[in-house]
Amino acid sequence: MKHIVAGIVAHVDAGKTTLSEAMLYQTGALRQLGRVDNGDAFLDTDKLEKKRGITIFSHQASLQYNDFELTLLDTPGHVDFATQTEQVLSVLDYAVLVISATDGVQGYTRTLWRLLTRYQVPTFIFVNKMDANGVDRKQILNQLQTILSPGCIAFNTDEVVSTDIPAESYEEIALRNDAILEQFMDAGSLNDDTVRQMISRREVFPCYFGAALKVAGIDTLMSGLERWTNETQHQQKFGARVFKISHDAKGERLTWVRVTGGILHSKDVLLNDQKANQLRIYNGAKFVISQEISAGGICAITGLTNTYSGQGLGNEVDGGTPEIRPVINYALEPNDNDVHACLTALQQLEDEDPQLHVSWSSELQEIRVQIMGEVQLEIIQQIMLERFKLNVSFGKGSTLYKETITQAMEGVGHFEPLRHYAEVHLLFRPAPRGSGLTFDADCSVDVLGSNWQHQVLTNLNAKEHLGVLTGAPITDMRITLIGGKASIVHSVGGDFKEATWRAVRQGLMMLKQNDGCQLLEPWYRFRLEIGQDQVGRAINDIQRMNGSFDAPAVNGELATITGVAPVAEMQDYTKEVRAYTHGQGQLECIIDGYRPCHNAEEVIEEMNYDPVADLDNTPGSVFCAHGAGYPVQWDDVPEAAHCEYGYSQAELIQMSR
Repeated sequence: MKHIVAGIVAHVDAGKTTLSEAMLYQTGALRQLGRVDNGDAFLDTDKLEKKRGITIFSHQASLQYNDFELTLLDTPGHVDFATQTEQVLSVLDYAVLVISATDGVQGYTRTLWRLLTRYQVPTFIFVNKMDANGVDRKQILNQLQTILSPGCIAFNTDEVVSTDIPAESYEEIALRNDAILEQFMDAGSLNDDTVRQMISRREVFPCYFGAALKVAGIDTLMSGLERWTNETQHQQKFGARVFKISHDAKGERLTWVRVTGGILHSKDVLLNDQKANQLRIYNGAKFVISQEISAGGICAITGLTNTYSGQGLGNEVDGGTPEIRPVINYALEPNDNDVHACLTALQQLEDEDPQLHVSWSSELQEIRVQIMGEVQLEIIQQIMLERFKLNVSFGKGSTLYKETITQAMEGVGHFEPLRHYAEVHLLFRPAPRGSGLTFDADCSVDVLGSNWQHQVLTNLNAKEHLGVLTGAPITDMRITLIGGKASIVHSVGGDFKEATWRAVRQGLMMLKQNDGCQLLEPWYRFRLEIGQDQVGRAINDIQRMNGSFDAPAVNGELATITGVAPVAEMQDYTKEVRAYTHGQGQLECIIDGYRPCHNAEEVIEEMNYDPVADLDNTPGSVFCAHGAGYPVQWDDVPEAAHCEYGYSQAELIQMSR
């Protein structure tokens, strides 16, 4: 029996959970069709989900269709819980992206598409709510092909329930690959295996149309999943990927994994001396205990305390850094509760969602968390109350800034207290927006041995490096090891850690001196729907918030404005929209990455960060003379350095152009 793991993803209110419910009902896994708005959906198992009518946590279900077994992972649809959705993507064989026929491709749909591309998940598309008045199938398909990919191709029609692809779609499929187009022109047809391979390579994205609430088009979608998917081939050695941490009703910690190779047995030792006490296979809120899970299976493990989302177990490597990151920082107000009890509770929530980044300031006696938006904040407050009996609130949110560079520069770090020695030269270059940090080496082993080069690259990856404007994390930079020096007698690994970290800071200080540092802030891409008579007010507001927008689209009495604006200016705008539209307006905000800060000078002055006084990230170096080490300030390091600089100032300027 073919078995695949598929995740259902969608913009909020597209009908994602309704589709999951319909698939379970159609295949006989459910006797009665539940509804989100009635609070009885099979996969919305949490009390808060039933109360809110939205999916907050990812959930698992199993179903069987003919000789096809499907493990279904339902994911949150609200943008505030995008980190939960991203965690699931790394363990999927396929995804089903749900599009509302009445709303089309929304802002968060684009974000999901970008994530599916990043994780290379083959994707089926289900266009829901086709029973609504005024829906134009061709228009929707054209939008999918224009905005998402030309490979979005209809695999069913509204009129015919069939497993066969419409005849006219075969040529569209062949056009997605030149070699296959040549085969198609010669043979006049495509075999099933060719189509399956094209879907697996994300050259083709099968599109199905229906209405989940009426269970219309579900049989055809299931037939399509059965016919057009390939079962993943797994390795022989045991491996597993952690994709979720949760706690059951009794407080038991659960580590959710996808077994990627071999077999996981109950009581297997997975981490140091920690055993897999139970292997639970969940189906909605219920579970059965299994003695073993074969490759491809998903289960929740009890007994593990040090696991984290994205972790590789056994022969599986850790996953990469998540793309979705919170952009707003909030201070917790404990009210009358013990602050340490609040910290303990939040740390358990951070265990489930590491992107919360819970921090405690002993100086301010303050707890801070990083949040995606107001809905997530409200949910955290409710969880704190219901699960931990702590009635807390949060102060006004502050923006999470980042820093980058606009010029090339060479940074030097030297660490030479008595009987220690290391010098490191790093080349800094700007990188494309959103690319993060990359580290590499362009240094001869004759200059610096390979073991020391490995130490430098390891230490570059070992910490979050901070900028020198506000102390915010640096990003969008390429840092290359280009030179250095070691002592045969005195150098040890720790010396290169000190020299490497100092080189990073020294280079940034040199850039700051040359006006080569830049403060970045997060921006929203927004969609504002208001009355036509309120357009003038909205445009004035957007301009006041330093945003930009496209020409308003008018449809009857309603107008839609789309554009971008800084999060710092727009994070509280939802309340204003509700007020001046008397609750009728709708504002949707999606994080659109980081851009240059619109009021950088003001923010830098307000934060008053002193990079030289940050002793954990010092830019100075340590040299040795007359048997004793002595400090050298960052701006004096170039003259004191033992190795020649790899690049002249003229060469660095040329790189920056």
